[in-house]
Amino acid sequence: TMDLRLLLMSAVLLGATLTLSVTDRPAQCKIKWTFGILCEEVYNRLVRQIKLWQISTSCLYSGEKCSYELVSTSPYLIKAAHTSPKTKRVNEMQFLFEQSTLCKVTVSGKVDKLNYYLQNLMDGSDLINAEGYTQFSNKWICPGFDITNCSVSIRIV
Repeated sequence: TMDLRLLLMSAVLLGATLTLSVTDRPAQCKIKWTFGILCEEVYNRLVRQIKLWQISTSCLYSGEKCSYELVSTSPYLIKAAHTSPKTKRVNEMQFLFEQSTLCKVTVSGKVDKLNYYLQNLMDGSDLINAEGYTQFSNKWICPGFDITNCSVSIRIV
């Protein structure tokens, strides 16, 4: 009976551990943007906006539209993070640029409200109104994309 109890206890602990690890880790999310302007312009606007909303003591009362951090930049890649002032949860995001006839940007990161933080950056940098702007994602490549509670501006052309 001792072995059976140990086996049951191990199964319960393992089950609890698996449950915690699955629920504590948000899934990966991908969002694709296209623009009818040069990637250099998109890149510069995003970097400027992230720097403008950097983590600082002046951010204490600015809500989620602050607390961004520019982690690193390279010619076709921006790595950034957002720290929620309320939960202190850090959301990392990566912007990969590809210039063709359009500027294509693939943004990836953890799901935890990623599209909400990206929408703030798009609004703040006014890229939402850039020529040829489109956004593509769905609940399969960004779980929760269809139910995240954020106000989205829709541009009618």
